[in-house]
Amino acid sequence: MSQLFMFEKPLGMRDTLPELYEAKSQVRNAIGNEMKQWGYQFMETPALEYYETVGTASAILDQQLFKLLDSQGHTLVLRPDMTAPIARVAASKLLKEDLPLRLAYSASVFRAQQREGGRPAEFEQIGVEMIADETVSADGEVIALMVSALKQAKLENFQISVGHIGFVQELFLQILGTEERAQSLTKFLYEKNFVGYREHVKGLNLSSIDKQRLLDFLKLKGGEEVLDFAQSLLENGKGREALLQLQQLWEIVVDYGEQEKLKFDLTLVSHMSYYTGILFEVYADQVGFPIGNGGRYNLLVEKFGKTTGATGFALRVDRLLEALGELKKAEPAQCILFSDERRKEAFQLARDKRGTGVKVVLQDINGVRNIDQFTEQYGEVTFLIGKAGRGNES
Repeated sequence: MSQLFMFEKPLGMRDTLPELYEAKSQVRNAIGNEMKQWGYQFMETPALEYYETVGTASAILDQQLFKLLDSQGHTLVLRPDMTAPIARVAASKLLKEDLPLRLAYSASVFRAQQREGGRPAEFEQIGVEMIADETVSADGEVIALMVSALKQAKLENFQISVGHIGFVQELFLQILGTEERAQSLTKFLYEKNFVGYREHVKGLNLSSIDKQRLLDFLKLKGGEEVLDFAQSLLENGKGREALLQLQQLWEIVVDYGEQEKLKFDLTLVSHMSYYTGILFEVYADQVGFPIGNGGRYNLLVEKFGKTTGATGFALRVDRLLEALGELKKAEPAQCILFSDERRKEAFQLARDKRGTGVKVVLQDINGVRNIDQFTEQYGEVTFLIGKAGRGNES
């Protein structure tokens, strides 16, 4: 193993420099304030969790977990997502009454990269969880909130794709007969490998009618009209409950007035295996990956001892920033450059300016080597140099 340089970072980890940090803060504050306006309360969970609890419940692949041992020999993981930790907290401490919980978070999550390829192993998510509400209204609310939050962040061009994992599972089981065969075909959907999907279907030992049903399944993308087409692919009425939920969701989103941002994609599946019903992804111009995703996960909270429904979403802050492009830069701080004789005067002036909301940097003249280069950083510079009444001021 080669010796590390002092400035090297672990694979997939990134530094956040001041300009990017400020951009993240702008987005985080805009989205967070909107979540609060909708009645969601922010909370935090530990960065470290037990592997046997949150690690196994998270649905993140085992090889993507950062693991370590504590002093008692327990295996710990850096949290790979926020949904599982919040489900743990809700089940153990918050679900005392049968009332829906509206929780929000903004935190970093950690997923090891086998082949890094420029992808981060640590990234920030901001999102919400609505726990103890099994209605489609709850799914509609989190989707409408996500739309509203993205608009508050000044993102204009984005689209939400909505599917239902229950529909996919039922259709595939009807046609293929076994879970194993259904999972083999579903894998192509995870990878969005539709060419491979078609080739796999052509090679299956099925009737021409069933093969055509599986190929027609790929056409289930668009507006409300795709739900009728989806009905025609089902047999014996099974799977129609999923389509009724999607129809109800559409009507709810229409009532919110956000239907122009929504389209159905019934081929949508997720690598997060805890999703049990409606699920969705949000895409934006100029970004090749989803900038956020979410859905219903009714069985996850059950792993922590409570039986209840839950839904939510998470936005990737780094991908959202990529979609937004160049953000408005923060106003530069003013600077007061002072000498020893006028230090007290400088401190008082800075205190007065900060009291009016102005950002102020105080700088001892003895710490500056190049005045011209230094003053270029600031919008305004006040010189308090020499004895009072004799210094240059501007």
